[in-house]
Amino acid sequence: MPRDVLSNTSNDYEFVGNFRPPERSTREAIKLLLYNREAGTVLGRTGTSWAKIGLFYLIFFGVLASLFAVCLWVFFQTLDPRIPTCKLSGSLIGTSPGLGFRPSPPVENVESTLIWYKGTALKQYQHWTNSLEKFLEVYRKPGLTPGRGQNIYNCDYDRPPNENQVCDVDVKDWFPCTQENHFNYHKSAPCIFIKLNKIYDWRPEFYNDTNDLPHKMPRDLKEHIIAQKNINPQLLNTIWVSCEGESPADVENIGPIKYIPKRGFPGYFYPYKNSEGYLSPVMAIHFERPRTGILINIECKAWARNIIHNRQERVGMVHFELMID
Repeated sequence: MPRDVLSNTSNDYEFVGNFRPPERSTREAIKLLLYNREAGTVLGRTGTSWAKIGLFYLIFFGVLASLFAVCLWVFFQTLDPRIPTCKLSGSLIGTSPGLGFRPSPPVENVESTLIWYKGTALKQYQHWTNSLEKFLEVYRKPGLTPGRGQNIYNCDYDRPPNENQVCDVDVKDWFPCTQENHFNYHKSAPCIFIKLNKIYDWRPEFYNDTNDLPHKMPRDLKEHIIAQKNINPQLLNTIWVSCEGESPADVENIGPIKYIPKRGFPGYFYPYKNSEGYLSPVMAIHFERPRTGILINIECKAWARNIIHNRQERVGMVHFELMID
C-alpha cells in the first residue's frame, strides 16, 4: 500500500501528498510574486514579516551608523584645524620651501613659465597686469582675508609680532611696481612678484655670520649682506633672494635688477603658525632694462642655511622666462 495513504474513512481511499503546482506563464508568476492575494504576501512576505525584517535592519544600520559616528568623533578630537598632523620632515612638503612667481600664464597655457608680451600693446600685456592685480588684491584689501583686521601689526626686526598678531604687507607704495603704474609693463621693464611657499612651523636659519657665506652665493648679494650688517646687524635675520640669468647669455641680456621693498623676506614673518589673517611676505623684482626681442631664462633663489637648492625638484628656487617684443 502506498505511504501517502493517510486514512480510510469509508470504502474509498483518500490520498494526501505533494502535488506538482499548476504551471503558470512568466507574466503570471511575476504578478503572483509581486502580490499574492490568497496568501496575502508582497514579494513573498506578509505584512508582519516585512515589519519584523524592517525593524531588524533599522536597528542594525542605526547601531552601525552610531558606531561610525562615535569613531569619527573620536578621530576629530585628535585633530587641530590649524595644526597639521604631519609637519616638516614628517610631511610630504619637507623642510625646504620653494619659491613661486606671479603673474601666472593664461589658463590654456598653465604649465608654461614664459612671460611674453609686446610692451607697446595694451592687449598684449593686459593679461599679465590683470593677473598681478588679482594676486595682490588680498594684500591691498585686508577684508578679503578671513580674520585679518584688528590683529594686523606693523612689524619690524626689533618689533616681532606676538601670538595674536600678523605682520602687515604693504604693497601700495612699491613704485614703479604698482597697479596704478601698470607694474611698469608698458615701459618694457616689468615687475615680477615672488613669494616663499608656506611650511608650518618652519624656522629659517639665517646667514648671521658674513664670514661664512656660501661659495655659490652671488657676489653682489654677499656685498649687499655685508652692507646691511654695517647698517644694522638685525637686518641679517632675513631670507635673502637673488635673481640672475641662467646662462652667460641670459646674464648679459637680463640687465640691472631692483628688489622692492628689500632684497629678501624679513625673518619676523616666521615661523608660519597658520595664524588667522596671516599673509605670506611678497617682494617685487623689477627688471629695469631687459633686452627686448630675445628669450631670457631667469632663476631666483632663496638663501638661508636650511634652504636647499634643487633645480630638478624646484626646491628653494623658481625658474621663469621673460620675452619682450
